[in-house]
Amino acid sequence: MFLHHVSPALLTGLLALALGARVSLGAFSPADLLPLLALLLLWPFEEWLIHVFLLHAKPFTLLGRRFDLALAQKHRRHHADPANLSILFIPLGSYLFSLPLLALLWWAVTPSLELALTGATCHLALGLRYEWVHFLIHTRYRPRTWWFRRLWRNHRLHHFRNERHWYGVTMLAGDRVLGTAGDEESVPLSPTARALSVP
Repeated sequence: MFLHHVSPALLTGLLALALGARVSLGAFSPADLLPLLALLLLWPFEEWLIHVFLLHAKPFTLLGRRFDLALAQKHRRHHADPANLSILFIPLGSYLFSLPLLALLWWAVTPSLELALTGATCHLALGLRYEWVHFLIHTRYRPRTWWFRRLWRNHRLHHFRNERHWYGVTMLAGDRVLGTAGDEESVPLSPTARALSVP
């Protein structure tokens, strides 16, 4: 069921290609751990920034023209109908800019093709993990481990208690560091958590 959706299937295919290309180049070294460590440190903030500034972006006017990001529109539909798996995943159109950006980023910040492929492979793996965790949270699956119960609870609070808190989905450090973790008891129930308000 998970791989029947376009985004997980695409990420799985790209991950297999990137991993295959990295293995074929060989020349593994301890330096291959650096992109993974960097990603594990930065991923919670990447999730937070995307969630806050793209997914929860309000429509805006620029040079007299009104813009409403397609990602934000889809995310509003997701908040209104969180059980609808057909609108749960990363939209295909966003890959048109995010994948080239990902390739350029790893090419720019690493000194070799090998390390660039290691970084891209790890990035794709974390992207697929994001889709899997987000998918499970929105199905009837109930978490069995403490770690997943935390993620499950956090994301449910974002959807059903207050949309201005708990932006992390697979890693929660971004919320803790940037002040949006919130204590469930002290964060007020938002009337717009399901129907995100649009001015």
